Amino acid sequence: METNAHKQKAKKSLIPNILLILGLSILLGAECYFGYQLHTVSSEQEQIKEDYSMVNNITFGVFSVDLWRDKISQIVTRKIKGFKVTDEQKKEMRQQIEAQMHNMVDQVVREFNKPQKSIGGKLKKLAFKSFINPKELHDQVPSFARTIMARINSPRSTNKLKKIASSKFEELADQTYDGTQVAINAVTTKMFAKYQVTNATDFNKKIEIKLNGIRKVTYNYAYAMLGCVVFALLIWLLMRKKVHLQTILFVMSLLFAIVLLVVGITVTIIEVDARLSTLDFFMMGEKVSFSNQVLFYQSKSILGIAQVLIQQPKPDSITVGILIILFVILLPILRITARGLYMLCGKSIAENKVTRYLAFESGKWDMADVMVVGILMTYIGLNGILKSQLSDLNMKDEVLTTATVNYTSLQPGYIIFVGYVAFAFLLSYIFKRVTCITEDIKEDLEE
Repeated sequence: METNAHKQKAKKSLIPNILLILGLSILLGAECYFGYQLHTVSSEQEQIKEDYSMVNNITFGVFSVDLWRDKISQIVTRKIKGFKVTDEQKKEMRQQIEAQMHNMVDQVVREFNKPQKSIGGKLKKLAFKSFINPKELHDQVPSFARTIMARINSPRSTNKLKKIASSKFEELADQTYDGTQVAINAVTTKMFAKYQVTNATDFNKKIEIKLNGIRKVTYNYAYAMLGCVVFALLIWLLMRKKVHLQTILFVMSLLFAIVLLVVGITVTIIEVDARLSTLDFFMMGEKVSFSNQVLFYQSKSILGIAQVLIQQPKPDSITVGILIILFVILLPILRITARGLYMLCGKSIAENKVTRYLAFESGKWDMADVMVVGILMTYIGLNGILKSQLSDLNMKDEVLTTATVNYTSLQPGYIIFVGYVAFAFLLSYIFKRVTCITEDIKEDLEE
């Protein structure tokens, strides 16, 4: 009689279990969808920012000799083309020409007044004194100076001087290069075609619009994932007294946790972005300007950090990378799997030493919570260092003005990973409470 009663009780609990599985599966599917979209959009954001940082890299800007040459050439060329002698300059030039001509007259007079030994020299001296009056020569200097000034300032002479100056400057400019212009042209041509723009201004505007939209979407997907988990917890809270549903609730919660973990370790968690916002340099009365110069950009996920460390030649970096993979990625997955097996399988698997160790005792080796604190401390320290260093680059005087910005930030991946750690901690607490109940249920079903 007792056996039949237990069987009837098991049949009655089957329908609620199926309904619960269906309901939570829909919620789990929604979480998976939001996680997939977050991963996709986050990867797109990372690629767009890499493209932006490549086009606006300081190597192709402030540090490019070719770009400085082009900007300075434009200024000098404009100055040469727009060159015009002012009235004050004309007056100074005429005075200098007159002074030179007076000196020439005095020098000639001195030469002829020197004692001459030869007959020819004496005849020349006599002829000079007889026919040439030095005072008359000095009186004619102003008229000669005006004639010279008219020739120099004629449009034909001015254009000829401009052409000579331009050609000489172009020769000098052609000898000044570092080869970055070729790389700049290759990069910009490829990126402009990719984003369907024709110039750097349109490229930057389009990228900023895209990033603003993506930034909102990524956080919306992250909050939607966490919302699914919170909703699942509310269902659990409402059914906490339904003993026969505890196993399904817990196993489904483990699936929610593993989705959070996978997304949390593969989506970008931190982004380092330091820029030279503006650099204004005044030369010959004109401004040489650079903007949006990317000093450094890097974004990584937890998995990406581990991969970078493993690829380093230093043994200590490789060791840290392996430890992250083992204790931040693999061990949490094994713990979740072991708890699921313990809840679902019979005693032969549930009571296995490996299963019990991973389910109950391996928590001390799980470094996910340590990783959360480590990432936060890294962000705080790195952000402080960048702010300090960038502030030293901010300058403002009559010749040079610079402004820097620091866009370093934690990304939605960090929020998801923190959500996983908090959810995993809660599941560990619940696991200890439901194991006794589930063991009683298993014994009843086996009977």
